[in-house]
Amino acid sequence: MGRSKKFFKAKFLERIKRFTVLFEKKGKVFKGYLPNPGRLWELLLLGRNLYLKENKVWAVERDGEIISLNTQYTNKVAEKLINENIVEELKGYKIEKKEYKIKRHRIDFLLNKNGKKFPLEVKSCTLFSSSLAMFPDAITERGRKHLEVLKEYRGGVLFIVNSSKPKYFLPDFHTDPEFSETLYNLRKSIFIKAVSVKWESDLKFKFVRELEIPWKIYEVEARDKGSYLIIGFLKKCLNLKISKKYYSFESGWYIYVGSAMNSLKKRIERHLMVKKKLKWHIDYLIPHLEMKKSIPIQSSEKIECEISRDLEKISYGFINGFGSSDCKCHSHLYFMENNPLKDEKFIGLVLKYRIERLISLINIY
Repeated sequence: MGRSKKFFKAKFLERIKRFTVLFEKKGKVFKGYLPNPGRLWELLLLGRNLYLKENKVWAVERDGEIISLNTQYTNKVAEKLINENIVEELKGYKIEKKEYKIKRHRIDFLLNKNGKKFPLEVKSCTLFSSSLAMFPDAITERGRKHLEVLKEYRGGVLFIVNSSKPKYFLPDFHTDPEFSETLYNLRKSIFIKAVSVKWESDLKFKFVRELEIPWKIYEVEARDKGSYLIIGFLKKCLNLKISKKYYSFESGWYIYVGSAMNSLKKRIERHLMVKKKLKWHIDYLIPHLEMKKSIPIQSSEKIECEISRDLEKISYGFINGFGSSDCKCHSHLYFMENNPLKDEKFIGLVLKYRIERLISLINIY
C-alpha cells in the first residue's frame, strides 16, 4: 500500500477482529487497523466508504456524512474546543496536563482556570439516529469507573458526537444500563456536556452545536423493562416438538422477539441459559443455536408485537405460531439467510426502536 500521507477511500468488507477490518481498494483486499473498540453495527456495513491513511481507518461514510472512527484523535478535537473557548462552561480553562493520573485511573485532561483544577474525561460518540445521539454502543465498565473518579475530584465528561445531525444526547441505557444509571445519578455532581462536530473529506472538523440532554426520557424509559431480540445461528436443520406441536427449522439465522415488563435483564439471561426448566418456545430452540446475541430494547410500553410486524417485513420467513400463542402475530421467530447484524434493514429496525422511538417522546415529556 505504500506510505502515502494522504487519505484515501476504500470499501469496507468485514470486521475480522476487534481492531482489524478488511477493505477493498482497486479490486484488491487489504487489512486495516481500526482504532475504535465500539460495536459500530450501524456504521460498518458491507460496501460503506472508509477513509484511511496508510492502513489506519479514520472515518466512514453514512448517509452522505463522514463519521470519524479514530478514537485516538478524539482528544485532539477536545483540545481544540478547549483552547479556542468554544464550549461555554469551559471558557478560560487551560490544559495543564494530558493523561492525568488519579489513583489507578488516567483521565484525559487536567484543566486549570486561575488555580482551579478540573479533571476532564473525553468520550467519542458515533451512535446516533436522526436527531438523537447515545453513548456507549458497547458496555464500558472502565467508563463507568471514570465517572465515579470524576465525582470524587469534582471533574466532568465531554462527549464528542461525530455527526452534525443530533440535537439531543442520552446515555445508551439499552446497551449499558450500569454506565447510564451512574451518569444519571451523577448529573448534578459532575460536569456533563455533549457537543456535535462535522467532519469534512480532508478529515478536518468544525464545531456544530452543544446538545440538549432530555433526562426526563431516561427517567421514564430506562426501567429494566421492555422488549428484546435474541439472534442465533442454527448450523443444521432441526425438528422440535413443543407442547404437542412439531416445528421444523432450516439451517440459518434466527431472530426471536419477546418482552418482559418486569426484570428485562433477568429474562434475557434466563433465555440464554442452556440448562433450565423449559417454559417458553424459545427455551427449546436456544440449546441448538450458536453465536447467540441479545439486543435489549427498554421501553415503558409493550412494543413486542410492533417490532414483530416490522421483522416480518424484512425477514426471509417465519416459523408459524412460534412464540405468538398469546397475540395475533403470525410468529415471533423470524429467519434470515445471513447474519442480521450485517444487514442494513435489520440495523435500521434496531435504531428505530432503540433511538428513533425516543425522539418521538421528547416533545411529550
